[in-house]
Amino acid sequence: MDFFPIFLDIKSKPCLVVGGGSVAARKVTQLLRAKAQVLVVAPTLTSELQALADKGEITIAQRGFEPGDLENRALAIAATDNESVNEEVSRLAQERYIPVNVVDNPDIGSFITPSTIERDPVQIAVSTGGASPVLARQLRAKLESSIPAGYGHLASLVEEYRDQVKARFDSVELRRNFWESVLEGRFYELVLGGKLKAAREELERALDEASHVTEPSGEVYLVGAGPGDPDLLTFRALRLMQRADVVVYDRLVSQPILDMVRRDAELIYAGKARADHAIPQEELNMLLARLAKKGKRVLRLKGGDPFIFGRGGEEIETLMAEGVAFQVVPGITAAAGCASYSGIPLTHRDYAQSVCFVTGHLKDGSIDLNWPMLAQPQQTVVFYMGLHGVKAICDSLIAHGRDVATPAALVEKGTTPEHKVHIGNLETLPGLVEQHDIKPPTLIIVGEVVDMHEKLSWFEPSVSSN
Repeated sequence: MDFFPIFLDIKSKPCLVVGGGSVAARKVTQLLRAKAQVLVVAPTLTSELQALADKGEITIAQRGFEPGDLENRALAIAATDNESVNEEVSRLAQERYIPVNVVDNPDIGSFITPSTIERDPVQIAVSTGGASPVLARQLRAKLESSIPAGYGHLASLVEEYRDQVKARFDSVELRRNFWESVLEGRFYELVLGGKLKAAREELERALDEASHVTEPSGEVYLVGAGPGDPDLLTFRALRLMQRADVVVYDRLVSQPILDMVRRDAELIYAGKARADHAIPQEELNMLLARLAKKGKRVLRLKGGDPFIFGRGGEEIETLMAEGVAFQVVPGITAAAGCASYSGIPLTHRDYAQSVCFVTGHLKDGSIDLNWPMLAQPQQTVVFYMGLHGVKAICDSLIAHGRDVATPAALVEKGTTPEHKVHIGNLETLPGLVEQHDIKPPTLIIVGEVVDMHEKLSWFEPSVSSN
């Protein structure tokens, strides 16, 4: 994050704009909308700025910039077409710890002005860190079309009732639960429909009904986070990620996905690597139950799908036994995500009429599987967590009749920017693993469909795989 996002209160505070052209005029307009006191310094002014000065809305000094112009300023903007003047304004402002924006040159300023969507009192700022103002404007346009004008009324009504809700509920969690409930229900729809009187009545009814609640009700959300790409999250997963009070997450949950949970949620790492469990599974099951019984909304965030080698079944068995409410949200499992991003169809009419998902090691650490079944031709076999047992897997398939030339792929960090595909066959794949510094998570795909990779590969990772 190159810039710290912040909204400044500059009401009635003295601000400086150096420059008198059309760009400066736009900045002045923004400052006036924020109710700032504006001094404009420039030898010449546009008619728009002159009109504002004539109406007494701004103060002008028709001359060049002087260091004293920065005295007691809350904020400064350099908007001239003279680079050296802009640099001087920026340098002197930063020496005085005054926030300064240099138009079209974010590298020498201390802040940038984002594109904004306004639904007063709601404000949404969009920034590309100065990399592309055009892209920021395009993003703003997309948001403008998806955020109803009624959001301003919604925020105003919430503000109007804040003190009543605070007086009714002692707990921060109870207040948050109340607002989340009404903002997802009939009150929300009434406001957006312009029925403000009915909306007030609905809000008061909800407040009366909720007043007898003395403790927040806990629940566990068992959510599949998919194989790594945050764009593969479901809408439901994202909604629950934003509601959770506590997040218990696995090692395979990527950082970009973790960044999408509610910012003030408590994070608990429960990652599992080979022979290294941060929290033993039995303790983890009870932890989820204990947290929910304390009234917490607990997000159990798992890589892939919770019910495909994710131990989700074990966890909800405990929750049911403990009488804890829960939801399960499926995720895109690693086999589907990694194969798709690698251009490897798991089934194909010419090569594979079935597909098997297999764990690369069992609960006791062995890989004692039904090898005669797995070695059958015209099927695709996907091994989860098979990196350390890749030689045993390949040898066992060969020993039970699978041709040594059967194509095999190992997908490393699938669907992420570090996505890599290592192509070989049952004879050569173990050697490829030895040659390359391969890091988990990995997935092994065995079958003739692997030959489709070269033809169908489409995903271009942002990090080079060379």
